[in-house]
Amino acid sequence: MMMQRRQKQFCAIAAMLFGAAALLPLSPLHAAYPQRPVRIIVPVAPGGGNDIVARLLAQRLTDKWGQQVVVDNRPGASTAIGAEIVSRANPDGYTIMFHSASFAINAAMQRKLAFDPIKDFAPITLVARVPQLLVVNPAFPAKTLAELIAHAKARPGQINFASSGTGSAPHLAMEVFMELTGVSLNHVPYKGTAPALADVIAGQVQVTFDAIPPALSYVRGGRVRPLAVSSPKRFPLLPDVPTMGEAGLPAYDFASWFGMLAPARTPHAIIATLNHEIVAIIQSAEIRDRLTDLGLEPRGTSAEEYGRHLQAEIKRWRAFIQRHDIRPH
Repeated sequence: MMMQRRQKQFCAIAAMLFGAAALLPLSPLHAAYPQRPVRIIVPVAPGGGNDIVARLLAQRLTDKWGQQVVVDNRPGASTAIGAEIVSRANPDGYTIMFHSASFAINAAMQRKLAFDPIKDFAPITLVARVPQLLVVNPAFPAKTLAELIAHAKARPGQINFASSGTGSAPHLAMEVFMELTGVSLNHVPYKGTAPALADVIAGQVQVTFDAIPPALSYVRGGRVRPLAVSSPKRFPLLPDVPTMGEAGLPAYDFASWFGMLAPARTPHAIIATLNHEIVAIIQSAEIRDRLTDLGLEPRGTSAEEYGRHLQAEIKRWRAFIQRHDIRPH
């Protein structure tokens, strides 16, 4: 009888210990993940900067894990379609998202979304910053940032600027510029970067902000004139182009960026594994050089740091968009 009672007590204690152990997070280096293919949702069409970098990371993760990591492009609704898919996915680490600052901007601009941009996602890491390059048509009289500001102030409302759409990074980069300088330019939105840049080259519009990669060949070919870059330091691919601060506007603060998210409630051990592996890839010499060649500033942060960054960006753009009454079209 005494023996049976002791056996029951032992079994009860063992069950409690087993249950408690099951709740403990696994070490990111020893977690049994992944055991099957991982899908990276990219909420824009193939071929853009998001897609290129996502596929670069996917290939390196495939090589590292021995499990296929595939990119699944789900464009539409300013990234909202792809984001909704991720928000509703099983929180098991097998569906994650690679996205740009458009995710935060869209969250700030749209009043109704099918997901909460903070509560429905778990941050993984900030991948890279994407500096914006201010360029003008070569025939435009301004050859420096100061000359552009003076020229625009003397002709309020007479100069047009192109963007890849209302609420896009080039649009908001110019809105920040106008707020700081007090100039007034006319916004001409396009359906994408390529047609916007093409009309600056053709002289249909005079000025635009754009990421470095799309504009780089046109700068080198003399088809657009660069005035300044939004990075804190001169960009290695354009060493002769001053920063906004060097050009006379030290208060200017704008950059797009790339980051990665998982569905909310993804286990901490899986987030830690994803963060560890992706940051290691970003910080490797080969990938850092590759990202720089693509016109990016490599980052690679903790999940917590990226979470704070994302919340701050949404808060910043929500206030800015309301202040300037910017509405989606």
